[in-house]
Amino acid sequence: MEYGSMSIQRLQSGRWLNWGIRFFLTAALTASQTAGGYAPFALGCIAAAGPGADGAAALLGGVTGALLFLDFQQVLALAAVGILILTAATAFRDTAFLQKPWVLPVLAAGMVLAVGGIYVLQSLDPLSHAAPCAAASALTGVSAHFFTRLFQPEEDRLAPEGLLFLGAALTLALGDLTILNVSVGRVLLCALLAYTAYDQGPMTGVTAGLGLGLITDLSAGTSGLFTAAYGVAGLCAAKCRRRSMAALAFFSGAAAAMLTSREELAQTLLLETVAGSLLFLALPRRIFGGKRLLREAAPNTAQRTALKTHLNRAAEALRELYDSMSRTPPPQEENPAVIFDRAAEKVCRGCALCELCWQKDYTATFNALNDATPYLLERGKAKAKDFPVHFADRCIHLSELLQAINGELSAFLLRKQYRRQLEETRRSAKGQYAQMSDLLTAAAAGLSGAAPAFGEIPACVIGAALRPKEGEMVCGDTMEAFRTDSGLWCLLLADGMGSGDAARRESSLTCRLLRQFLEADIQPEAALTTLNSAMALRGAETGSFTTVDLCVLKGSEATFYKFGAAPSYLKKNGAVRRITGSSLPVGLRGTPAAPDITTVTLEPGSFAVMISDGVADPSRDEWLQDLLAGWGGDDPQTLANLILSESIRRERLQDDCAVQVLYRLPESEQPV
Repeated sequence: MEYGSMSIQRLQSGRWLNWGIRFFLTAALTASQTAGGYAPFALGCIAAAGPGADGAAALLGGVTGALLFLDFQQVLALAAVGILILTAATAFRDTAFLQKPWVLPVLAAGMVLAVGGIYVLQSLDPLSHAAPCAAASALTGVSAHFFTRLFQPEEDRLAPEGLLFLGAALTLALGDLTILNVSVGRVLLCALLAYTAYDQGPMTGVTAGLGLGLITDLSAGTSGLFTAAYGVAGLCAAKCRRRSMAALAFFSGAAAAMLTSREELAQTLLLETVAGSLLFLALPRRIFGGKRLLREAAPNTAQRTALKTHLNRAAEALRELYDSMSRTPPPQEENPAVIFDRAAEKVCRGCALCELCWQKDYTATFNALNDATPYLLERGKAKAKDFPVHFADRCIHLSELLQAINGELSAFLLRKQYRRQLEETRRSAKGQYAQMSDLLTAAAAGLSGAAPAFGEIPACVIGAALRPKEGEMVCGDTMEAFRTDSGLWCLLLADGMGSGDAARRESSLTCRLLRQFLEADIQPEAALTTLNSAMALRGAETGSFTTVDLCVLKGSEATFYKFGAAPSYLKKNGAVRRITGSSLPVGLRGTPAAPDITTVTLEPGSFAVMISDGVADPSRDEWLQDLLAGWGGDDPQTLANLILSESIRRERLQDDCAVQVLYRLPESEQPV
């Protein structure tokens, strides 16, 4: 029940956050207007918000912003279009038609054209008002297209072009804010365009320049001035490899395009371009993220070595930070005597018996308070009966003293709880530093240019069997078997808490994440420790945990890594070895924990058997050991099926069952 209420609270908080984002974003975008008093960016935002409460929040924000930035007639027009868009989206919300990406943009553009057309026909000069209306309609559709990719991103990743369009729309809202006749909004837009062109390359630079220039022309009422200037500037900046040269090329390209213009804003645009170029140069280096390096040729050996050195140094720094935190002693627990000291300071200092209690009979007073301490700490509240009779009868301000003690006790307990949480956070952070150090070290080792050699890759055959718990349609256990590019054989078995779909989701997520780590050549222990910390955070929300059993075969060396997993078995002829562990499952410990590790030799003709705890109770698995010792076949799939069928006969499928068997082929059967 506690986890359910926490999930509901998080869901409600997420909804309020989404509604707030749509409300304030749409309200801000109403300040970005085109000729004729249209606010196409706000209308596009309403369309992209979709049906239901999200769309209603965006509509309310648009109307609020319109009341602040538009004339009353324009407010009515925006409200009418917004209501029509929201009504149509809500009416078709459960249809496949609305899921098509072009529907909402076309719908929004059509609504603007329909409502705006009415106002155009009623105007004194319809021909002069038709072009702004058509431009606003097209811009509304374009805005809805880009904003939809922000509000409803694919693969949980925000589209960079959508972010660029949103940034441009918000900067244009500051277009009327000027300093020395220079538009602050267009200065920011120049810096944004220079950054985008320099970071993304020529194609994106010229496309973004033309698009942003066209939007700026529509907003400023100019005829092609900004389109030409920004298009040429974006292309020139994208051609440069150094940022200083890119800033100079951006200004030069814009200046060259402005030489042929007779617009009054040409000179102003020149100053805005200068200011935008300087702002682009002032951007911190870290926001570029090394993306330009990725577009250039692959790094040579010297660059690879330098990168490896940097990664190793970063790993050493994180390891040193971890060691320094380990050397720092934890904070000492606060003495409960502070409760009485502070309470007495408030109550006893002005009392007539202060000298008697705290000087002449100090020992008796100290013993009385000391004897009462265990009771009030256990109960969380002080009562008169906690104190000796001689002390309670003599104290003439006992009720005031109890009130003061309870106040200080509450503060003491809160400070104690805070210190424990702080120490838990400190341990977690310390462990994360160590894990990051291990991961960076592993990444640096992967830059050597060649895959690590583990000797001859053994030829193996895998067998597996899986059955859900009685009465369930889905098994909560998940198994994986694969070989990495570096030649490691990896067998995974994860058992999610409980059974059914919920357990299946947890176990499959654990296997998928761990497989990604291993296929990236991250060391198994570092991968498992990192996974344990991540799943602990997830477990705090879901209340779930998962056992993990991993077997890694490297040459003839098999290593078993266990987090709460059932025993594994090694069979060679009639001899059976049982491999166990005592670590808790992943997701149960917030502090970084290492798995139990056992390394054995897997000779040719040997079997490695992994099971989930539903197959055999670890306290009474003699039957399984006897079965393995007496089995003389060489087919791992037959062995897996045999183990599962015998388990069903004995355990009656009281839990999910998973069996995975690895058989290393004898030398005589090795492929040529």
